[in-house]
Amino acid sequence: MYDVDICVLGAGPAGATAALHLAKAGVPCLVVDRAVFPRDKICGDALGSGVLPELALIDAALPGRLAASSRQLPTWGVHFSAPNGRGIQLPALPAFTPDTPPGGHIIKRLDFDLLLVEELRQRPEVTLLEGVNISRQECTADGRWLVESADGQTRIRARLLLVANGAQSAFSRQVGGHALDPAHHCAGLRVYYRGVRGLHPHNYIELHFHQEFLPGYLWIFPLPNGEANVGVGMLTSAVAAQKVNLRERLQQMLTQHPALKERFADAEPLETVRGFGLPLGSKRRSLSGEGYLLLGDAGSLIDPVTGEGISNAMLSGRLAAATARQALAAQSFGAGILATYDDAIHQNLGRQLELSYRMQRLLRFPRVINFFANRAANNPRLSDAITNMFLNRDLRQQLWQPGFYVRQLLGPRRGPVVRAGIRVVRGLQRWWRK
Repeated sequence: MYDVDICVLGAGPAGATAALHLAKAGVPCLVVDRAVFPRDKICGDALGSGVLPELALIDAALPGRLAASSRQLPTWGVHFSAPNGRGIQLPALPAFTPDTPPGGHIIKRLDFDLLLVEELRQRPEVTLLEGVNISRQECTADGRWLVESADGQTRIRARLLLVANGAQSAFSRQVGGHALDPAHHCAGLRVYYRGVRGLHPHNYIELHFHQEFLPGYLWIFPLPNGEANVGVGMLTSAVAAQKVNLRERLQQMLTQHPALKERFADAEPLETVRGFGLPLGSKRRSLSGEGYLLLGDAGSLIDPVTGEGISNAMLSGRLAAATARQALAAQSFGAGILATYDDAIHQNLGRQLELSYRMQRLLRFPRVINFFANRAANNPRLSDAITNMFLNRDLRQQLWQPGFYVRQLLGPRRGPVVRAGIRVVRGLQRWWRK
């Protein structure tokens, strides 16, 4: 029996980040994960722009340690393919030189998560239990949580649970009320390949918005040693409505689509196709309750348009650690004081997730994607905006400014025409919110 103040369920990016911030503040905690690290995690393996700042907040040396790893590739841009076949190259920065900072990194979750777990192993404030599958939880009469492993060998009493055990979290469903909602959930597949032809020399990530997968996309992300992460994500409600067999359709696309079949003609799959589910942050849900907080994928915080969840998970871990410290200082772990975590998440991610959801809804319409792809081919400002949509969450706000769209439609015109256009777009925005 472990009797602790704070127990973290899950040692992925959300849980590890929370535990490391607590350790920095001198607060001990117990971290439990059913896996023994290193372990694989089905994912696209691309790190968005928010990951490096979160790493630096844990330890200023961590971003450099990541960049120096032979197990990662820096990426300097995005290759975007529209339903009409139009492909555009979108560099992360306007000009590339050998000294240009990358727009992001691509690294298998096997290696990235291990980077964080190795930090946990070095912290005396953290007790890390690996290979322990928690299957039962109960809130006792004294307000503490009692959790127990499936084999009954490990029992934990905690005043506060930081629940970060992933998209399939039973706690999140049974206690937190996060039932699977097909309209706010993504079905995904991943398979590692070796020998895919035509990968970009500067490791651009590839996003193929083929009509067969809308709203969603097929991705090809380069990896070290000539490997690539290949997969597809599609809204679960659309999969059901269209009666799509994602595995069959992915294989069909790779072997028959004119833009892909030659590239995969001699490619070797390194594993069987593996599936996963992504609870999207496209609707606001409760993230706290009596003695618990929901973090990362367990809190349904995945970006609705890109499917990226690592940076949001790490941010939620940092905010959860701050809330845990406040609760510990007040010696109060009730729903009232813990609700400040919900507020912090909404303040930091609410606008971004709302914007991404609106963009996801636009991706249902191939003509909209084709229009912007055609315009972006000759419009550097629009190209930058599309790049930021996937690589830089902080700059996405411009994609919901009425003037941005009016200028794309009207070009360099100014004056009354632009002002009238802005009024029209604002009216459309109000209608869209309804």
